Amino acid sequence: MPLADAGLTAWSWNPLTDIQVMWSYPFMVNAFRAGAVIAVLSAAVGWFVVLRRQTFAAHTLAVVGFPGASGAVLVGVASGYGYFAFCLAAAVVIAMLPGAGQGHGEESALIGTVQAFLLACGFLFVALYKGFLGGVDALLFGSFLGIGDGQVVLLAVVAVVVLAVLAAVGRPLLFASVDPSVAAARALPVRALSVVFLVLLGAATAEASQITGSLLVFALLVMPPATAQLLSPRAAVSLPLGMLIGLAVTWLGLTAAYYSPYPVGFFVTTFAFAAYVLARAARTAATAFGARGPRPGTGATGGTPHAVEEAAA
Repeated sequence: MPLADAGLTAWSWNPLTDIQVMWSYPFMVNAFRAGAVIAVLSAAVGWFVVLRRQTFAAHTLAVVGFPGASGAVLVGVASGYGYFAFCLAAAVVIAMLPGAGQGHGEESALIGTVQAFLLACGFLFVALYKGFLGGVDALLFGSFLGIGDGQVVLLAVVAVVVLAVLAAVGRPLLFASVDPSVAAARALPVRALSVVFLVLLGAATAEASQITGSLLVFALLVMPPATAQLLSPRAAVSLPLGMLIGLAVTWLGLTAAYYSPYPVGFFVTTFAFAAYVLARAARTAATAFGARGPRPGTGATGGTPHAVEEAAA
């Protein structure tokens, strides 16, 4: 329960004082640290999710995280281990399917069926663990309570590893995402890159789910990168911009959740959606007034001229 509900603190309209009070609690400091790590990692991986149009794969991995977390608690281990185990395993399975998570045809129907079954398994695990029913909201919609120093360190280590691998494969992955046919013709391992990326996506999804919850993980994986790609089609601009947007909406969401009885995932999603709507409105207004540049949304669907040039360079 947020401290504001217990009458221990309330918004004073003095930002400096409010921040000092909020950060006087170690769990809030850890929440902001973990949120920063998750926001940066999610934006980096999510930028390629949006470019490659693999939001269906991201949704699949997010749903899989719920039975993973609830199953972990059922057997007596931390939910974070369940998130990582199930999300990474699901990423490998999706990578082995034809289309590698593109969400088309028979693969889409198969994965959708498995999604529904695993979601039901998650609720079964919750029911089997007596007394855990009150925690299901945290698994589905996120929570910043109970984040310890060890968990922050674990998240940071995983983020460093994932970002290091992403940086190593970033240029060929960008090329393969923009034009896979040409990339294959140039002897790039397009299939292997897709498998590596899905595993990285699984790790990022497992991290983000611990703050936003399994059902709202899109808030950090999709909306900040999509917003950034609306504002600029250049990878060198939109990628760091997406990280900044993700960091901003995460910290704002944590602050709002601290002073309210509602889940942090709701606020993160709301702020991220508001940023996307504003970016879309700005792009539409610029186009209406005759501004020159790429069409609205082209940066978010891949294949932009700047992306092609950067990938081929």
